[in-house]
Amino acid sequence: MAQAMGAVLKRALVGSRGKYLAFSVGFNKICTSRCQKQPQTLKNLSPNYPLAAVRENPDLNSFVFRTHTCGELRAVHIGQEVTLCGWVQYRRQDLFIVLRDFDGLIQIILPQEETAAQLKKILCDISLESVITVTGTVISRPSGQANPNMVTGEIEVRVQSAEVLNSSRKLPFETKELVKKSEALRMRYRYLDLRSSQLQYNLRLRSRMVMRMREYLCNLHGFVDVETPTLFKRTPGGAKEFVVPSREPGKFYSLPQSPQQFKQLLMVGGLDRYFQVARCYRDEGSKPDRQPEFTQIDIEMSFVNQASIQKLIEGLIEYSWPEEKGTITLPFPSITYAEAMGSYGVDKPDTRFGMKITDVSEVFRDADVSFLRDALGQPCGVVRSISVPKGVAYLKKKDLENLRELAKTQFNQDVTFVTLQPDGTWKSVLTKLLTDGEKSELCRAAGARVGDVLILTAGDPNTANAALGKLRLECATILESKGVALRDHNAFNFLWVVDFPLFLPKEGNPEELESAHHPFTAPHPEDAYLMCTEPQKVRSQHYDLVLNGNEIGGGSIRIHDMELQHYVLETVLKEDTGLLLHLLEALDSGAPPHGGIALGLDRLIALTVGASSIRDVIAFPKSFRGRDLMSNAPDLVSPEELSTYHIQVSQPAGSGEDTTQS
Repeated sequence: MAQAMGAVLKRALVGSRGKYLAFSVGFNKICTSRCQKQPQTLKNLSPNYPLAAVRENPDLNSFVFRTHTCGELRAVHIGQEVTLCGWVQYRRQDLFIVLRDFDGLIQIILPQEETAAQLKKILCDISLESVITVTGTVISRPSGQANPNMVTGEIEVRVQSAEVLNSSRKLPFETKELVKKSEALRMRYRYLDLRSSQLQYNLRLRSRMVMRMREYLCNLHGFVDVETPTLFKRTPGGAKEFVVPSREPGKFYSLPQSPQQFKQLLMVGGLDRYFQVARCYRDEGSKPDRQPEFTQIDIEMSFVNQASIQKLIEGLIEYSWPEEKGTITLPFPSITYAEAMGSYGVDKPDTRFGMKITDVSEVFRDADVSFLRDALGQPCGVVRSISVPKGVAYLKKKDLENLRELAKTQFNQDVTFVTLQPDGTWKSVLTKLLTDGEKSELCRAAGARVGDVLILTAGDPNTANAALGKLRLECATILESKGVALRDHNAFNFLWVVDFPLFLPKEGNPEELESAHHPFTAPHPEDAYLMCTEPQKVRSQHYDLVLNGNEIGGGSIRIHDMELQHYVLETVLKEDTGLLLHLLEALDSGAPPHGGIALGLDRLIALTVGASSIRDVIAFPKSFRGRDLMSNAPDLVSPEELSTYHIQVSQPAGSGEDTTQS
């Protein structure tokens, strides 16, 4: 048995080029954990060793060829013989190579003796990014040659034997961090891009946070991890869904936008507390913070109210938060939807900086400014403003013109600028139209000082707020591009936004209503009496969690009464209730009060690590257009394969696509 095993090990050590440099392998080979200074033999472990025991520092070298990772070696290892595996990142002449693995870098000194000429030739001839294993002795670097920029910079490994496990072709780009690569090239060769230390860090931090979330929910609070179906049916309203053909003619599955219905049905089934790391799908193209397929932390509870769910999520984020990102303060602040729109012009405000919207309508109520007075004369007409601190020094004429164009093209809003010059004078079309008293009152109401730039707009309050909210963010970007420290990129400002409207006017047909979020959200108890008379005024029990101006989660207390749910679907939203008959029957079968939330995992991780796009925290993301550039998906399917699903493809005129090729 021992001889057979020895033969297997020897064959495994033969390199891809047929070159083999033997090194001893014993059956009682020691394994040294990252967290252990003294080696521990495998035979000393009890046969009843508790596999479920929690290790503060995981053993990264169990079950593999290596004894250590490249990044864990330190001065305390000097004199030890180690075996390392990794990729050749750099080679300097015939002196040394730098070996890289997932954990870091280590310098490998090549032998210069004549007796080791064959070993030296192997290591000098291999191409960069080839995979090798080396065995050698950890030694101290010569005096004055330590590299303070490397965590392993005090030591190096003097190689004794090596093996080329696989050589690499010439790659389309270097994997070094400093080498600039287009995103399209990175995504086409994603398996190479994943070798970067930043992507490795992002994915490992993501894994660590998800594991902590599981611990918090399942181990500490008794949630049950349930996998819900991926093949489902079309859901009325909401985002566009991906359809999946079935073998039944004319019938299709849909990939779920979220497990919303399933988790409510689990509550009806008495599961009480549900959790899932859920894959979700929306056919909406791709944006920097969206993907056609994405992951959310999905949660649902029975016999719960809004405050309790918010407290649960605050604890969840605190428990899973990476130590290296500092501490977060609980509880998170909370504002209403109306307050968010009134002060920031958006329902996901970035509270890391000020520049809040102010109402200056009263200043112009009796002023001799006809276009503002006319706007105030309209139903609900207002004049709103934001004050850009030190804007005179940073907002140039071209910047102001771009801001004016942005407000006009996106919101059809005219804006007026007032630059408060350092000498106290005004530069604005309003200068000669306002009295000194009105000028002082405007500055007081807007919180403006000398050196600031005031931006004013008038009209419908919703449109005015939305326009100024956009300009507020644009001004912040302009100021930061010119060196102003406005938004602290190391700060994490969490915020709850509550009391959203339950319904909104339908786009394209404002006489009809659509759900502000989804049709299963319960109305606010204080507004329930309006459901039959003025549903457009009803607030919901919906809540969003915002981080630095980005929505990272949303949830609600659900409708658990069948009659109310039927009324919302059929009477208010005019939806086909037949599509949701299964849910209505479930609600009529003794459904408990319940509510939940879904956290966007991709977006949360991206904000945590400071990534500019969620594509940088997903192992294999889709492109901006929703394509997989590496495998060229989606791809064509032959007519023969489509016939199984009773489908024929009709190409748009002039597309030039050949449907006969798969």
